[in-house]
Amino acid sequence: MINESVLRSIRFIKSAKDLKGCPAPDLPEVAIAGRSNAGKSSFINALGLSLVAKVSGRPGKTRLLNFFLIGDHYRLVDMPGYGYAARSGAEVESWRQMVESYLALRGSLQGLVLIMDIRRQWTAQEQELVDWVSQRSMPVVVVLNKADKVGNNEKAKVLRDLKAKAVGVSQVFVVSASKRLGVTEVEEFVFKNWIKQRHGGEA
Repeated sequence: MINESVLRSIRFIKSAKDLKGCPAPDLPEVAIAGRSNAGKSSFINALGLSLVAKVSGRPGKTRLLNFFLIGDHYRLVDMPGYGYAARSGAEVESWRQMVESYLALRGSLQGLVLIMDIRRQWTAQEQELVDWVSQRSMPVVVVLNKADKVGNNEKAKVLRDLKAKAVGVSQVFVVSASKRLGVTEVEEFVFKNWIKQRHGGEA
């Protein structure tokens, strides 16, 4: 795990609408995916203990690839949320092409963190995303966010159901970004398994 002082130094680098606008692929990257309003930005903020990522009350606000630097070790990449129907078909198609190009062609990408609202069901959309990424030999973890909204029995049931339905997922975490519970465990797993083991990074 990266130490807390490094996590506090998470900073926004830039946004990009396509691969040409991305930073140089000189550091490993971890993509953050999820439905609109699943809490992707809140998760990044909880890691950094600051409002480094903009949190919008309007689902579907994120339209670009947003890059955040964690120390000198790796970058988190917040991708546009999916599953928000209020955008035009042309916008949705443009976003799909941007995200798929990044996931398929970005050589520095090490894995995908899929953030879900724990109150939502695992659907074909989530499985299709995992299948698509897994075909590229890229690991995926699922983060069930907003765990403070449900009781322990419901958490246990959701975990059982997801593990029975989800195929190709390396690990499942239960977190509350708003309470900052469980988020560092996700970062610890990612850093240890996707960054340090492959690139020799040090905390």
